[in-house]
Amino acid sequence: METAPFFAEIADAPEGGRAHWLVAEDGVRIRIGHWVPADAAGTVLLFPGRTEYIEKYGRAARDFATRGFAMAAVDWRGQGLADRLAGDVLSGHVDFFGDYQRDVRAVMAAAEALDLPRPWYVLGHSMGGCIALRAVQDGLPVAGAIFSAPMWGIRMAQALRPLAWSLGWGSRRLRLDHVYAPGTQPEPYVLSEPFESNKLTRDRDMYQYMIDQTRAQPELGLGGPSLRWLHEALIECRALMRMAPPKLPGLTLLGTAEDIVDPTDIHRMMARWAKASDRGHLALLDGARHEVMMDDAETRRTVFDMIARFMQAPEAFDLDRPAA
Repeated sequence: METAPFFAEIADAPEGGRAHWLVAEDGVRIRIGHWVPADAAGTVLLFPGRTEYIEKYGRAARDFATRGFAMAAVDWRGQGLADRLAGDVLSGHVDFFGDYQRDVRAVMAAAEALDLPRPWYVLGHSMGGCIALRAVQDGLPVAGAIFSAPMWGIRMAQALRPLAWSLGWGSRRLRLDHVYAPGTQPEPYVLSEPFESNKLTRDRDMYQYMIDQTRAQPELGLGGPSLRWLHEALIECRALMRMAPPKLPGLTLLGTAEDIVDPTDIHRMMARWAKASDRGHLALLDGARHEVMMDDAETRRTVFDMIARFMQAPEAFDLDRPAA
C-alpha cells in the first residue's frame, strides 16, 4: 500500500501512527490510518461520521491504546483526504449510499493486509453508524458492533420530511444533485458555529481541537451535504430500520442531548435488538451531545471504559454490571 499523508502535529495521537492510500473497486481513492500498540488485544475499526477525517480521532486512538486496543480509521469517499466527488470540494456528496460499502470492502482488505490484531470490532459514529450497520447486516467479519449516536434517522422537524423527500427526487430530475441541502452551507460547521450554541460537545477544549485542526489543514474540511447525499441517506435509513437486528453483540452510546440524528430510531432499533437476542445494549449518557467520544472528560472516560469492557467480553457484556 502506498503511504498517505498523516498530520501528526494536529492529531494528538499515540506515536507510531501511519496512513495509507486505498483504492476502492470503482477507482475512488480513500485513506486509512492505524495505530497498533504492543500486545494489542484487538482492533477497533472506526467508521467516522460525515465531514470527519482520520486525524479527528487521534485522541480516541490514544484512549484505545491506553486500554490495550489498536485502532484504524478511514477517510470516506468525498471527505478528508479521500477523493472529493463534486466540483465543489466543500459539498458533502455521494452518488449512492451503497458506494460507501465499496470503501468498507477496501478497509477490510487493508486490515487483512496490515495484519491488524484480532479480534476486530466495528465502531460507527453518526453516518459511520449507518454505514457500519449495513456492513454488519452484510456479514462484516467482526466480533461485535459498537455505535456512537448512529445515523439511523436524521433529526428534522416532522413538517420538513415531505419537503426533504420531494427535494431529493426533484434534484435528480432537474440535475441539481450537488446543490446544498436546505439550511446548510459551504463552510465547516466548527468554523461557523460558536461553541456556546454547538450541537457536538459540551467540552470547550475538544471543540477547539476540531477548530484548530480545520484551520491548520483546510483540505480536511467539509461543508453541508448535497441534496443527493440527503436523499440517499433518507433512503438508506428507512431501509435499515425495516431490517431485523443483527445477530451479534451490539452496544450503542447515545447522549441525552442528541440533536443531530434521530434518537427515536436509535431507541427503536436497540429495543428490537435486545428483544431479539438479549445482546443489544443501549447506554444513555446524561447531558452528552452528538460527539460522545469528544464530550467532557468524565463522559469520555465512561465511554471508552464501557467500550473496552464490551470488547473484552462482547457475548457476556452486561450494561448494568460494571467491571470490578
